[in-house]
Amino acid sequence: MENMTGNFFLVGLMGSGKTTLGRQLAQQIQFNFYDSDQVLCERTGVSIPTIFELEGEQGFRERESVVIQDLCQLPNIVLATGGGAVLREENRQYLRQHGIVIYLHVQPEVLYERVKNDRNRPLLQVADPLAKFRELYEIRDSIYRQTAHIIVEVGLSGCHTTLQTLLNMIRAS
Repeated sequence: MENMTGNFFLVGLMGSGKTTLGRQLAQQIQFNFYDSDQVLCERTGVSIPTIFELEGEQGFRERESVVIQDLCQLPNIVLATGGGAVLREENRQYLRQHGIVIYLHVQPEVLYERVKNDRNRPLLQVADPLAKFRELYEIRDSIYRQTAHIIVEVGLSGCHTTLQTLLNMIRAS
């Protein structure tokens, strides 16, 4: 895709493929890729579970907002946000104003299967992670939809097919 400008921000629940698809999209359109969680870890020098442990979710969300605002200032990037980034109104507005927001929609049961053995996700360290996914989905799905310019159904298709679908949707928008 030539002559593409602007920013693309991927939102969705944890495990929806924001980082994987984001990297592929950035490579395809020759943009720089960033993952807000990774940038946050690089800046603080600690893992996300450590930030949650020391500062709680509120402290994490404050740091996340700063990272998102900083990254949105960069030209021609693809950004994979953390799953909860859209919970803050300021983040939603910032993302919408600075690029095209893409919601990677995946059913909770599919997400659970993808990440059930990942110990690096603080919100899933509960007795019933699938119930937690359903709860997060219930709370966040409508917020993702309201924030997004583009909604991509993810789950059953392979990554390559999803990327082609996304590229077609971007071209059409």
